[in-house]
Order: sequence, then C-alpha cells, then structure tokens
Amino acid sequence: MSKKFDAKSTAQDVLADVDLKGKRFLVTGTSAGIGVETARALVSRGASVVGLVRDLAKAQAATASVRDAGLQAGGSFELGELDLASLRSVHASADRLLADARPFDAIIANAGVMATPFGLTDDGFEIQFATNYLGHFVLIHRVEPLLVDNGRLVMLSSQAHRVADVDLDDPNFSQQPYDPFVAYGRSKTAETLFAVAFDKRHRHRGVRAAAVMPGNSLTELPRNFSAEQLQGLFETVGKARAEAGLPPGQLKDVGQAAATSVWAAVVADANEIGGRYLEDCAVAPVNDSPNPFADGVRSYALDAGRAEQLWARTQALQVDRIAGAVPIGQFVLLR
Repeated sequence: MSKKFDAKSTAQDVLADVDLKGKRFLVTGTSAGIGVETARALVSRGASVVGLVRDLAKAQAATASVRDAGLQAGGSFELGELDLASLRSVHASADRLLADARPFDAIIANAGVMATPFGLTDDGFEIQFATNYLGHFVLIHRVEPLLVDNGRLVMLSSQAHRVADVDLDDPNFSQQPYDPFVAYGRSKTAETLFAVAFDKRHRHRGVRAAAVMPGNSLTELPRNFSAEQLQGLFETVGKARAEAGLPPGQLKDVGQAAATSVWAAVVADANEIGGRYLEDCAVAPVNDSPNPFADGVRSYALDAGRAEQLWARTQALQVDRIAGAVPIGQFVLLR
C-alpha cells in the first residue's frame, strides 16, 4: 500500500507529495467543517473541485480561503446548489452536472445532518435517512456516468453506524418511536452499505467505493445538541470505552478529520479499500462487540446481501421518479 498515515495525519499531510492538476472532484457539503477542509486540501494541490451546498451565500463566505488556495496552486473551486433533503433539488443538481458533462475523478459524499428532531421531508422521508442517504443515492446514481474509469466514490459514514442497522421495513419511523441517534446510526449504516453495493456494480471499470469514518471533531454537525448534551455524549463515550478496556476517544481537528476522505479518494490502494470501511487512514477491522463506541465496523454494515436488499428497497421507493425536477440554481465559479 501507499505511505503510512494515521489518526494524527491531516488532509494536507496525506496530499503533500501529490500533484492533482488536471484532476476534478465533486464534494457535497462544502459550507463548513470537514467539507471545507477537504476542498481546501484538494485545490491546494491543483485540483478542480465542485462543491455542492444547500446555502450558497453561507458557502461563498465559508470557502473564500478555499478559492484563494486554489488560485495559488493552479486549482479551481465552484459552488452548486444542492438540498439533499429535497429530491427535486437533487435531480436538478444532477441535471446541471450532466448537462455540464465534465468528468470527475472522485466523488466525496461529505454532507450530512446528525440527530435531528423528528420530521419528514416534502417527499415524505425521515429527514436523516433522506439527507444522509437517499439524497446521495439519487445524486450519485444519476451522475455516475461522469465518474471516470478508475475513479473513486467516498461515502462519509460514522462510528454511529454501530448504533443501528438499517430498517428496511420502517425507514421513516412510522411504526416505532423515533430516536434521533438511532435514526442517525441507521442513515450511516445505509451510506456504508451503499458504498458496498456501488463498488460491486462499478469495479468492472476500475471504479471503487469505500465508506469513511472521519473521526470525532467539533464541527457544525452536532448543531442539534446543547452544550450540556454534547458534554454528556462525550462523557458517555468515555465511560463506555473505559468499561470495555479501550483507550479514551480522541477529538480530531478538522484537518485530521478530513484526512481519511482524501486518502481514500486519492492516495490509498483502490483494490484494498474497495467495498470497505475506513478510519484513521486505514482499512478498519470488523468488530461486532456490542459497544457502540468501539472502533471498527459492524459486519452488518459490510454485508453484501444486506447492501443489495437496501439498494432494491431504495429503488422501490421510486426516488428516481420524483416529479417536477427543474433547475433551481446555477454553479458559481469563484475566481
């Protein structure tokens, strides 16, 4: 495999010796946190990056430094509008990308929400399942022809996938009490299973897909937690790891949290990461211990049969047939 990196490596460390001039990347969620740092690391090595965001005005301000880094390194950065919770918006974004017709060397599905209060999207889907999984499924399924041979797909999962497997019969919590963290865990398991199924379908042309656990960092993701709730979560994690004889969990800075994404998209050996779950710039071991805060990946999240069931269930939801998809925004080239 390539040069060894670890939990302390940053995205800039991973790409330090890489020339990405002429390479093009699609990254969702580039208005804050890991998404911004991922884009910055890529354009700093000369890449062209298209960032898809829900709030263009917020993203333009948040990515000014990304634009500057790209100009200095010969890279470029564009923003496009995408609301993953709206299938109308997802189809419109895919339409614009397909009409533009420029290929991508990798797609990084970075955007997401965490532990939201219960709600349904206008399309009738539970918000976390829709935003983290369904929206990405539709977008990537539609723009897959733009992914070059030997390209890569990176799905951002989470340690929270250990909390819950997907529920194929009741994805919208219509038959059970809603638990925001269980819903989050299910959506992250779904993203991991999507990587497994996508990898199987596209490896014949060298395209490989992997799921990534970026590591815990203080970004906008836990915006639905109060300070007290967030502190309580950290204490719960620490206690659970200590009881299992595990070392304390470590918070990463945002550069370290973006490292595994760019490692998977650019540096790692494609055949070693294809269809796998990655953490700390390495393939994570399967770990079926009941501790939800342990390291490693639960076997159900990599189960090929389960991945196929989820794919079929998703198609049965007819997410590719939502009516009324029309352009609702334009790409803005930031120079």
